[in-house]
Amino acid sequence: MKITILNFLAVATFLAPAFTAASRAADPVDIGSRRELFIDHHLVDKIDGHAELTLSRPKDEGICIRFDKPWEGRFCGYITVIKVADEDYRVFYRGVPKSGGDGNSAEKTCTAVSNDGINWTKPNLGIYKDFGTEENNVILADCAPYTHNFSPMLDTRPGVPKEQRFKALGGTWKSGLIAFVSEDGFHWKKLQENKPVIHDEKAAALDSQNVSFWSDAEQCYVCYLRSWSKKPWGGFRWIARTTSKDYVNWTPIKDMEFLHGGKPAPKEHLYINQTSPYFRAPHIYVGTAARFMPGRRVLSDAQAKAINVDPGYFADISDGVLLTSRGGLTYQRTFMEGFIRPGIGYQNWVSRTNYPGLNIVQTGKDRMSCYVNNNYGQPTNCLRRYSMRLDGFASVRAGYAGGSLLTKPLVFAGKNLAINFATSAAGGIKVQIESPDGKPLEGYTFADCQEIIGNEIDRVVVWKVKSDLESLAGKPVRLRFQLKDADVYALQFVKTP
Repeated sequence: MKITILNFLAVATFLAPAFTAASRAADPVDIGSRRELFIDHHLVDKIDGHAELTLSRPKDEGICIRFDKPWEGRFCGYITVIKVADEDYRVFYRGVPKSGGDGNSAEKTCTAVSNDGINWTKPNLGIYKDFGTEENNVILADCAPYTHNFSPMLDTRPGVPKEQRFKALGGTWKSGLIAFVSEDGFHWKKLQENKPVIHDEKAAALDSQNVSFWSDAEQCYVCYLRSWSKKPWGGFRWIARTTSKDYVNWTPIKDMEFLHGGKPAPKEHLYINQTSPYFRAPHIYVGTAARFMPGRRVLSDAQAKAINVDPGYFADISDGVLLTSRGGLTYQRTFMEGFIRPGIGYQNWVSRTNYPGLNIVQTGKDRMSCYVNNNYGQPTNCLRRYSMRLDGFASVRAGYAGGSLLTKPLVFAGKNLAINFATSAAGGIKVQIESPDGKPLEGYTFADCQEIIGNEIDRVVVWKVKSDLESLAGKPVRLRFQLKDADVYALQFVKTP
């Protein structure tokens, strides 16, 4: 008897437990034609067999920017990366060669530019004179304390005036956050002179990167702020949130809730949140937060001296973790493990290094990149680029023994089901469409499904010789996946193949 992958995968069907009354009665999740990532449990009802929701880890692509100018230095940080348009990428960061108090006069905001997000140059803008020259990449100076943590964004709100196409927030808990606007991202002015738009000393610390964006999903501006779990200054470094319709008037600041497996997540220090809408699925906010471990020391005095790290910056360590939100006051910490681990070398195991930059951007046909501040407090301070496949934050993964995924009941709009997936040469994927109570729909069973083998960002699923699902659109259905040595990263119902 010939053993096929189909025979092998079919075993996973018997692993599915009986439906509960609660699962039958659950309201379907209306996903329309949105792309949905397996980055949380939003669509997941059951995962069985040897399958599990698995965190991916970005690939280290090396140093992309060295902070080696006299006005930059070992304390450059608070990175923001923006893809303005095709062949127009910007990076913004704090430049300051010596340590000092938050909001000191030496801090300024610098920029670098790129046409691909991979290779970067520092433009000589001639806007400010610093260290005796106007041939520099400084976009904001002599503006303390707002240059301490200046964090720009590209405003995507429909109808935004062109002179306000870029917006930014900067400031400390003493000053509050001042709003800035710019037409070109290089020349900035205050939205309202010396009047903070966000200022609540009891609700938020504001002393690190405070990020903002226009949310199409929530139809408002959203700002995620640095806070403390105990007010005003105690407990764990925390994240809070506020919203606005006009970028001037903001709602009262409220703390975020962190959930893991439906329960409160273990408390950890989260220094910066780096939350933004994912560009291929903007209703999902992705945060690459800096997890700070105060007092967790790795280096000896001699090792610290060998890398010439500032004496005040090697008693702690940090890494990057993944947060997700779908709006409101809840983050999902689906994965507690590190998303970006510190690399090999003493320089990676010091205080406030490995802090991710804000925003994930596409840097190739099937690749995207995030950026990480490395070697903080050292002469070798730099920015590294990490890459991953599109949608590839996490996946439903099954090993060689096989496993299955069952979605919650869902309602879709569209004609075809496309998935982002990868298999081994021996692996494969099949999809069955079922009624909400678990009955396979005629013509859309595992037996009907053409086995999916390969590695593609968008593959349309075919049953026998058809892929048309238009007759099922708007009706509650479930998807059941059988996987062997395979990953499924995302799915989307689309209008055309």
